Amino acid sequence: MYAIGRRVEQTPELLTALIQNAIKQSPSSFNSQSSRAVILFNQQHEKFWQLVKEKLRSYAVDEVAATKTNTRIESFKAGFATVLFFENVDVVKHLQDQFPLYADNFPIWSEHSTAIAQFATWTALHTEGLGGSLQHYNPIVDDQVHTEWEIPASWKLRAQFVFGSIEAPATEKTYIEDQVRFKVFK
Repeated sequence: MYAIGRRVEQTPELLTALIQNAIKQSPSSFNSQSSRAVILFNQQHEKFWQLVKEKLRSYAVDEVAATKTNTRIESFKAGFATVLFFENVDVVKHLQDQFPLYADNFPIWSEHSTAIAQFATWTALHTEGLGGSLQHYNPIVDDQVHTEWEIPASWKLRAQFVFGSIEAPATEKTYIEDQVRFKVFK
C-alpha cells in the first residue's frame, strides 16, 4: 500500500504494543531474538523521511529524477509512522562463536528472523485496517539514523516499514506462472 495517510484511530501506545508483540512472537533460529526495532511517530517519523530525502538529493542525476524521488519520499512522509527494523550483529557473532559448525549460516538465519518480524508486523498492522510498504533506504541513511536516534553500533538497519491509513487501493500485482515458481510432488 503506497497511498497512506494519517487518518489512524489507534493510539501510538496501542500500535507500539502491537508492533512489539508481533516482533516478540516472531520465531528466530536458536531463539536468537536478534531483531530490533525503532518506532517513529509524529515529528520523528517526518524527520526520518526528511533525512532520506536530503540524502537522496545528493544522488539525483537530473531535475526529473529529483522530482520523482521527492514525490515518492513525500508519500512516505504522509504516512502515520515508520518502523525501522534492525538486526543485532553482536547476537549473530555470539552465536557464531558458540556454534562454530553453523557459523556461516547465522547471518543468513538473521535475515530470516528480520523478514519474519517484518511480515508479522505488517500483518498485525493490516489486521488493524492499516496499510504500508516496506522500504530499503539502507545503507545510505545508516550513519544519520545511528546518530539521530542514538542507535547502538551493533544494530544493523535492514528495512523501513512506513504505515498509515489506506487512502487508495493497492495497485494490481502481476504474478509469474505457478509451474515456473513451484514444484509439487505427491
